[in-house]
Amino acid sequence: MDFRLTDEQRMLKETVARFVEKEITPLAPQLDEEEKFAPDVFKAMGELGLFGVSIPQEYGGSDLDFLSCVLVMEEINKGDVGLGTSWGAHTVLCTENIFRNGTEAQRRRYLPGLVTGEKIGALAITEPEAGSDAMSMRTRAEKKGDRYILNGTKMFISNAPVADVFVVYAKTDPEAGPRGITTFIVEDGFPGFTKGRKLDKMGVRSSPTGELIFENCEVPEENVLGQLNRGVDVLMGGLDRERIVFSISPIGAGQAAFELAYRYARERVQFGTPIIGFQAMQEILAEIATELQAGRLMAYWAATRADQGERVSLEASYTKLFCSQVGIRAVSRAMEIFGGYGFMREFPIQRFYRDVKGIEFGAGTSQIQRMIIIRELLKGGSPFPL
Repeated sequence: MDFRLTDEQRMLKETVARFVEKEITPLAPQLDEEEKFAPDVFKAMGELGLFGVSIPQEYGGSDLDFLSCVLVMEEINKGDVGLGTSWGAHTVLCTENIFRNGTEAQRRRYLPGLVTGEKIGALAITEPEAGSDAMSMRTRAEKKGDRYILNGTKMFISNAPVADVFVVYAKTDPEAGPRGITTFIVEDGFPGFTKGRKLDKMGVRSSPTGELIFENCEVPEENVLGQLNRGVDVLMGGLDRERIVFSISPIGAGQAAFELAYRYARERVQFGTPIIGFQAMQEILAEIATELQAGRLMAYWAATRADQGERVSLEASYTKLFCSQVGIRAVSRAMEIFGGYGFMREFPIQRFYRDVKGIEFGAGTSQIQRMIIIRELLKGGSPFPL
């Protein structure tokens, strides 16, 4: 097994790392404090080509692999988890979904603007009464003439307050259960579509989150994404990739926390010596570094399996569960090294502490990942795919 990145992947990773160090990391504390989205930084990401990493060149993308998306996500999250979340919602949840499931006309209409960042994308599944149980969604879509009429509300939607293009799920045949869901492309400005309130969050504050309201929202028939009543196929295929790309988020955040703690431990003097000389501090740092590397390799492995065309539901849930736990543990242990200073708002470690918890809920909670893992194991396949 070759764990080396290609020259192209390494160059991409280094380019994004430099961009994050220059444009994102210095701005992150202010964005968090003001709970503010950074449109100029987001636009600069588009100019750097970060929204079309896995999209073919004919639509304006770079035509790279899915592992490259994971590499980009990792680097952005080292600077700011909020911007990483908005990047993931735009690039993987919306843009990739339209490319993989859209008609040629839909691709030509939506992908160029999304790839450049002229348009911002989002995905809308969750509802006030349908979180982990997405199949119980209440949003309805009824066919009338050459369009569908959507009614319902979506909640906790990343990028909702700033997005222009939404991939939305609604029930077109409520009696058919999972086989009665259809996916739609909805544009901001469609009649009957409004953005509700922006939500005030504990963490991930630079990524705006809000609700969407559909009141007799008119969606043209040609904006059905995928097949009628087969939205679950779009949903499940996209969720595996979403889980993989968001599994690297806590690893990126955890590495940033590790680097802060490592530097602090070398500088902080107690009892006449830098605290990194104390065995207790060394044990914490060694454990953090080890677990982060294990999580990173797991995420790279799952992304590589996806690039090989494998069905990756088990791999995606393994990775999302493990990396979420590792990230939370890494940031929490890194805070121990700072002592009381880590609890102060002036130190960035507390921001990562708040942010990393928010990642755990996305794309299915840890409890949901455990359920999926057991379900996949009960099918009789290998529990340890390579």
